[in-house]
Amino acid sequence: MMLMECFILGMLTFLMTGVRCEVTEVFAEAGSQAVLPCKCTCTSSTEPAIVWSKVNKGTVWRKQKNGLQYRGSSWLEKGIKRVDCPHSQFERRDYSLQIKNVREDDGGLYSCSIEFEDQIVKNIVMLRVITVSFSPPVLISRSYVSITCGVTPWLNEASVQWMLNNSPFIPQTGITLNRDTSKSVVSGKVTEGLTGNWTCVVSYKGKAGRASAALSVRGIIQPSNDNTKVYAAVGSAVTLPCVFSPDLDPSIPTWEKLQPGSLLKPVPGHLRPSFSPSKQSPKLPSDMSVSVKEVEFKDKGKYRCSATVQGQKLTRDIQLVVAKIDSSVLSKKKDSVTLTCQLSDMSEVTDYEWVHVTYDINGTQSVGSIQKGKTLSISQVSEENWGEWVCRFSSKDGILGNVTYHAQLMSGLRGQKSSSFSQNTGAVVGLSLLLLVLLLILAQMYKNHRRRRRIFQYPALETIVHTISNEREERERSRVKM
Repeated sequence: MMLMECFILGMLTFLMTGVRCEVTEVFAEAGSQAVLPCKCTCTSSTEPAIVWSKVNKGTVWRKQKNGLQYRGSSWLEKGIKRVDCPHSQFERRDYSLQIKNVREDDGGLYSCSIEFEDQIVKNIVMLRVITVSFSPPVLISRSYVSITCGVTPWLNEASVQWMLNNSPFIPQTGITLNRDTSKSVVSGKVTEGLTGNWTCVVSYKGKAGRASAALSVRGIIQPSNDNTKVYAAVGSAVTLPCVFSPDLDPSIPTWEKLQPGSLLKPVPGHLRPSFSPSKQSPKLPSDMSVSVKEVEFKDKGKYRCSATVQGQKLTRDIQLVVAKIDSSVLSKKKDSVTLTCQLSDMSEVTDYEWVHVTYDINGTQSVGSIQKGKTLSISQVSEENWGEWVCRFSSKDGILGNVTYHAQLMSGLRGQKSSSFSQNTGAVVGLSLLLLVLLLILAQMYKNHRRRRRIFQYPALETIVHTISNEREERERSRVKM
């Protein structure tokens, strides 16, 4: 077809001198900008007439010798010009056509005609538009999808290569790769391994074009993969995540703990009553996560979150790994204890670290030296070991979690400390009683003083009191004489 079009254009202009027919392949991604080349090595000093046209579609853009420019009406989109020939390039005899926001129907054969006084130069450009599309356009996890690479117009001689996340795509089990006379198609069941950026690379005669599109799947977005591990220490709080895409409306949400059974068919069981739904965020109405305030070591194991979306049941398996510290007293050194960092699943752990954390009277935290290893031996009679011992466990990708052991003094030292405390307490109690007696004496003296002041406020009453007192004394003396 391309040679036939060139032959027709050549027949229309064979009577003109200097006519030549050049064919150029141009690839462009739909939605991008395409540049159709048109250059000449003409030596004429006069301004040429330029005509860009699309075969069977008429004029696209043209410029007369007097400088006036025109565009085809179909190349105006809401008043915005989609085609242009930059004036700044004319001095270099470059009359390339720029097409903005390329569409599939822009693909086809274009001709560029440069007309001087005694010379006509014609270039033929084939624009091929590449698109990557998904069917259906909205995907639910574990549904079937077709990923199509289309080239308009299609080129049978071209080679097509698929790339996923910038790496060559190798078909997996259950994934098919087909090519017919108009497209290349990858089809199969949507899994986590198929999500990401898909790129179709089309090559022909040393030239290549590409188009890309991102494949995103609606469903359970957190965690993104099955068998995700969540780490928690005994006694701490933990949340098992299960978040669906915000625009989905999952129904019949269910949580189960998978009991040991066959590898392919684990036995579902019930959650402990302590597990409860997490508080839903207004921004995440599809959050089906569950949480527990205090983890127990028996909570370890696999859990399954499931819900129904558009008639399809979506599930996600999560493994809860529980960590604890076991302590044991050495038989030879009864004042020493060995701490062991224990995890219900250690398959991802590559490193253990022990960090000594202490606090002063103001609550200020200080961190001591770091020691390596799964186990640690400390002396219980040394004040240097008081405080917290934190076991941090890590994988090759970073820290997974930690668990804390609270170190205390041995009972003997605690008894001495208690005896000393009792003596100090007795002294404080004795001083408190003495102070109480002094306060009572002062209170009685203050009352007597107040009573005398009330009496002395009345002189007549004071005289009567003295008179009565004198008479009482005389009567007493008279009785003594008799």
